[in-house]
Amino acid sequence: MPLVNMAAVRLRRAAGEEEREPRPPAPPSHHSNHQFTSMKNKFFNELTHLPMPMWGVGAIVVVVLALVACLGFCIYKKCFNKGKKQKKARERKGGGGRGRRKKDKEGEEGDEKKDGEEEKEEEKEFFGKLEYSLDYNFTDNQLIVGILQAQDLPAMDMGGTSDPYVKVYMLPDKKKKFETKVQRKNLCPVFNETFTFKIPYSELGGQTLVLQVFDFDRFGKHDVIGEIKIPMNSIDLGQPIHEWKDLVGGEKEEQEKLGDICISLRYVPTAGKLTVNVMEAKNLKKMDVGGLSDPFVKVVLQHNGKRLKKKKTSVKQNTLNPYFNESFSFEIPFSQIQKIQVLITVYDYDKLGSNDPIGKCWIGYGASGVGLRHWSDMLANPRRPVAQWHTLLPEEEVDAALKAPIR
Repeated sequence: MPLVNMAAVRLRRAAGEEEREPRPPAPPSHHSNHQFTSMKNKFFNELTHLPMPMWGVGAIVVVVLALVACLGFCIYKKCFNKGKKQKKARERKGGGGRGRRKKDKEGEEGDEKKDGEEEKEEEKEFFGKLEYSLDYNFTDNQLIVGILQAQDLPAMDMGGTSDPYVKVYMLPDKKKKFETKVQRKNLCPVFNETFTFKIPYSELGGQTLVLQVFDFDRFGKHDVIGEIKIPMNSIDLGQPIHEWKDLVGGEKEEQEKLGDICISLRYVPTAGKLTVNVMEAKNLKKMDVGGLSDPFVKVVLQHNGKRLKKKKTSVKQNTLNPYFNESFSFEIPFSQIQKIQVLITVYDYDKLGSNDPIGKCWIGYGASGVGLRHWSDMLANPRRPVAQWHTLLPEEEVDAALKAPIR
């Protein structure tokens, strides 16, 4: 009996322990899935009730994502650069010795110099090139300059072309200037023109020959395309020189003030009579050593570029503000008056040598600005004198404008 009782006790204890053991958890319910679905439906339901269209919401989302991406990129770059700097600092500290550091530094400086030189070469602008010739006549003391042609000139006009011409003069005096003819719409113009400077060989060494290429503009200032400066003491004139040279950039020389002149025009259509009255001039350029000039005025009448007649005023001694009040009459039929050009040139009279031009202006057919307006006012007011002040320009500039074809 005791044995039976002990077995029964053990059985009861085992059953109690099994009852006390934790039961396995119940399988998860579908409650969480249902909750997620309801939240999603609620979110989309709220979106449909927003006071803006769906494309607006999409745009806002895209902008936000772009800002987040930019922010992340900036953080990445900052961390990446910081890591690189720390790595370089460790390399400097870690060694190799002074000699190695110096060598590396010199190598880095060399690379920087090379990079700088390459950048300068890339920044160097090309202005085209000019072919010219030089020869000196020792018998007649003449320097003969030939302007042959140019190539690869830059386009200065809106249409992708230029209207180039070349100005030739000597520094420092600038007494005599020459200009080639204007080559219309041409980036590789051929000039084939020769100019002569009469200069003793003993004085030639201290001078510099300047070849300036301009882009002609009828209605504005002529732009400098490029230039070549040749110091005469740097070349051997014992034999003729014929060569190409690259043009370098040059700034247009500051326009020198030459003075102003007042002209009165009167035309009588019935009589076919044009009257040009040279009234006065003011602020003329000083041409003499004493700081004065001996001015007189030459009036040239042209029809279609062909010279018809010329007249001269008297010479006014030692003055920069001469008063002339001299009239000249020309017989011009009404059928020709539209193609007439009146050229006004102020000269400084010289007893011993040639008369030097102070400045020039141009009125009539093909003129622009004040010259065109004055002519139009005269034609609009027949039989009445119309007076107008004109600014004097360099003679070679006006001559270049006259040579150019009229548009």
